[in-house]
Formats: sequence, structure tokens, C-alpha cells
Amino acid sequence: MDKHTIYHIADRVGMSPSTVSRALSGRGYCGPKTKEKILAVAKELDYAPDNAAKMLKMGRTNKIIFAVPDICNPFYFDMINGINQVLEAHGYLMILIYTKHSLQDELKAIQNLREKVADGMIMVSFNFCEDNIGAINAANAPVVLTNAYRSPQGGDRFDYVYVDTYEGIRLATAHLLDQGIERIAYLGGSLSEQTGYQRFCGYREAMREAGLPIADALVAESDYTEKGGYLTARSWFEGPDRPQGIVAANDLMAIGIMKACEEAGLRIPEDVTVVGMDNLDIASRVYPKLTSVAMQQEEIGRQAAEVLMRRLQGDRSRQQGVRLAPALVVRESSMRAAGVRVPDMQVLGMQEQE
Repeated sequence: MDKHTIYHIADRVGMSPSTVSRALSGRGYCGPKTKEKILAVAKELDYAPDNAAKMLKMGRTNKIIFAVPDICNPFYFDMINGINQVLEAHGYLMILIYTKHSLQDELKAIQNLREKVADGMIMVSFNFCEDNIGAINAANAPVVLTNAYRSPQGGDRFDYVYVDTYEGIRLATAHLLDQGIERIAYLGGSLSEQTGYQRFCGYREAMREAGLPIADALVAESDYTEKGGYLTARSWFEGPDRPQGIVAANDLMAIGIMKACEEAGLRIPEDVTVVGMDNLDIASRVYPKLTSVAMQQEEIGRQAAEVLMRRLQGDRSRQQGVRLAPALVVRESSMRAAGVRVPDMQVLGMQEQE
């Protein structure tokens, strides 16, 4: 059977199509009894609105793209929840695009936005650069990044909401230094990428503040996976000068490091202290419980979606940047000495407008 339209409903109830449209959309006045009758007939006919026609008429899809580099990382689950809280309240749906940590796939996601597959986009990338930023600026649609970025020449056409990961890694490293641990290894992402380099700089700054040299052998790049953390730590433990403490740029790598410790017969925290980043739920379920930097994933998603909705509602103010503060959540994996001074934790939800 052909799909029923508002004209079929109008014919059945003996009313004008415009009256039926007001009843179904909830926009404009329609008496309660009339609306009840129309809705009953719509249900009987199994009516569903023609979204393609609606999109052509309204010039909107009521969809948002969320582009992420890794759909297997639990970090993004809370971010999705935060985004959805806002989108549902505004009648929007999310299109999830997996970019596989690939610039070419990121450019494809941006091209989907240019082709009006969605009205706007929230984008996660490990490395915002001239190529993807140039495409975003040319997209002619609102975009919110989850890293801070400003083009040298200015004129950017996007907003950003981010957690200061530089400060997060600096806090994590300083926490180990405060316990007298000096031989601290760092495991992060690629130093050639924006995210990887920013986090490394936090580690480097904490070591400099303590007046300690950085051993090249104890700085490693990996892929933010549990396997990557495991393989790197195993190579450290097989060497002559194993680290006393390890700071990992995410929790998945930290958990891989803990597995390598177990296989090597090293106790945590007595032999090796470990700190991660992201504060995933699993951090409080592993043994020993993992010290981690809370990254406010859900809040990032919620605020990014709120900024995006304001743009779609006509906000034309200058580029907006929202900084969220990290918080060090101290657990057993890093507490070697009793009475250690723990850095003051930032209040969750703190933000700064840039």
C-alpha cells in the first residue's frame, strides 16, 4: 500500500490539510478534540511524516554528525551520552562517523557536512592541521572541535570545547614526583600530532619544574590501545633501567602497562607506580585501582552540543572556546608512600570562556 499523507488523513476526518498539519506538528493552534481525532486517524493509518520533503521545505535535516577516531574506546561513550542529552531536547538525531584516526576519513566526514547530510558537526581528532581545518572553515556549516585550535591567520569558522590535557598530564607527573619518584616514564601518542605533543609537553614541564632530566629511553609513542601499553611496558621492563613510575596518556594504555607489570612479577605500586588518563569506569574496577586524570567526557559532549545548537539557532557571535579543567583522581596504583601530598583537585564542571 502507498504511504499515507496528511491529505489522506484530512479526507478521512473531513478537515483541511493545514489543520491536520498543525495537529501533527504541534505548531499553531488546534483544538484538543480536533487534535485527538486527527491523531487517532493518523495512528490507524500508520502515518509517518515524509522527512525528505520536510527537509526540503525547512532546509534542515535535524541531524548532527559526531566524528570520532576510535569507536572501540570507551572514552567516547560518555561523550555520546552528553551530546544526546542536548540533541534529544532539540529534536535532533546523531550520525556517528568512524574516522579511523585517518585524515582522509576526516575529510570525508567534513565533505558529508558540506553535502548537507547533516546540519552541523562535532569532531574529535588527534591532529587538527591545515588540511582538516581548512576543510572545516570551508564547510559553511557550524562545527565544534574537541581540541583547542586557532589558525595563525585567524578567521576560523568553528568553535571548540576541550579539557586541558597538557595540565592533566602535568598533574599526573607532579603527583609521582611529590612522592620522591624520579625515574618516571611517559607513554603517549604520536609526538607529530597535536594531541600527542600537548600531552607530552605536560610531562616535560613537570620534569623541568622538578629539575630532572628526561631520559629518551623512557619516552615512548603508541596508539592509545591496551596492547600498545602492554608491549611498550614489556620492553621497558626487559631493559636494564626500568622506570619507577609510568604516566600513560590514556587508561587503556595504563591497563596494558599493569598487565605487563603482572607478567614481569612487579608489584603496583611498590615496584612501579602507574597513572592513566580518562578516568574510565574500569579504572576503579581493576586491581589495584588505577589513579587517573578525569577528563569530563560527558561534559565535553554536552557543552559541545549546546554550542552547536546555539549556532543553529542563529548565534553569530565570535569564535567561542570553552576550557574544562582536568582533575586527578588518586587511587592505589600510584600511592607508594603514606602521607603523600596530593595536588589539589579541580572542581568537576569548571570551565573558562576563551
